[in-house]
Amino acid sequence: METESRKFKILVVDDEPTNLKLLREVLRQDYALVFARNGEEMLRHAADGPDLILLDVMMPDMDGYEACARLKADPVTRDIPVIFVTARVEIEDEVKGLEIGAVDYLTKPIQGAIVRARVKSHLQLQQAHQTIQRQNEELRTAARLRDDVEQILRHDLKGPLNAIIGMPGALIADWKLSPEQASSLQIIEDAGFRMLEMINRSLDLYKMERGVYVLVPKPVELLLVLRRIHSELNRLIHTKRMSIQILVNGHPATENDTFVVQGEELLCHSMLSNLLKNGVEASPRGEALVIELETDGPMALIRLGNKGSVPEEIRDSFFDKFVTAGKSHGVGLGTYSAKLIATTLKGTIDLNFSREGETLIEVRMPR
Repeated sequence: METESRKFKILVVDDEPTNLKLLREVLRQDYALVFARNGEEMLRHAADGPDLILLDVMMPDMDGYEACARLKADPVTRDIPVIFVTARVEIEDEVKGLEIGAVDYLTKPIQGAIVRARVKSHLQLQQAHQTIQRQNEELRTAARLRDDVEQILRHDLKGPLNAIIGMPGALIADWKLSPEQASSLQIIEDAGFRMLEMINRSLDLYKMERGVYVLVPKPVELLLVLRRIHSELNRLIHTKRMSIQILVNGHPATENDTFVVQGEELLCHSMLSNLLKNGVEASPRGEALVIELETDGPMALIRLGNKGSVPEEIRDSFFDKFVTAGKSHGVGLGTYSAKLIATTLKGTIDLNFSREGETLIEVRMPR
């Protein structure tokens, strides 16, 4: 039996020459064999990296159980599969061998066909295990590379933004511009600041994914945040001829209402902006998107409802990464980001299917 023009190497350990000779006859055609007559010799040969060890239990000075235990205690040799070969037939002997770390147990007198079948099977399992380990390491390396590239891009993108953010203000101050020209430059400056916030927010999301984001909660006036988001989405809302309604404890919000939660304003803004933008995009033209703010014991409940149901195929994975449906340019990060932020804010986010034909998203945050 060969792999990549190399025969598997098997270390055969037994203090009886007759047994060594018998195993040699059974295995020599398919494998490269190395022999040891006691536990100490086995440990020395094991350092050379055999693919599998056939180990006798009853040996002088160091029995097979002790030899196997020492093998498994060494990081260099612990992953070598061991098959015990012994005349002991009691169940407790087999259990002891498996508990120590052996992968199988053969009883004497051995039968050549069974030995070959067991050896072949465990070598294939070991090879599959090594392949999986190698692939996992390749995936970890690729993930580290991806993270490094993303962080470099975040850093490098900030350089060109300095000009985008800085130049409009300088031009407005130094040049005699018409109101329309000044307004256009202001739009460019605002877009630059939004892009900078997106870059900074992507770094925060990176920290949230790894559970290392440090939350500094403060009182946040949620109505102010929602009105700011409404202004940012105004063009999209106008294009779809929609309206946004805000209710506070069942009543239409007024200028005098307040609704305070504990969190970070930028995180609340990012989470609700993603959810509202998704809701507006998913709504039929001419419909209203309703935001309900309610007190729910120690928590604040923010319920966002829009006409149109979440497609059946993505309901169970709605908040997963890269899940999207019905958007030609969607990448499936909006609801995933919202879920991360809600969890970071010590809250929850869920889909509610209680209203037929509507999408209801419920966010709970500390009051």
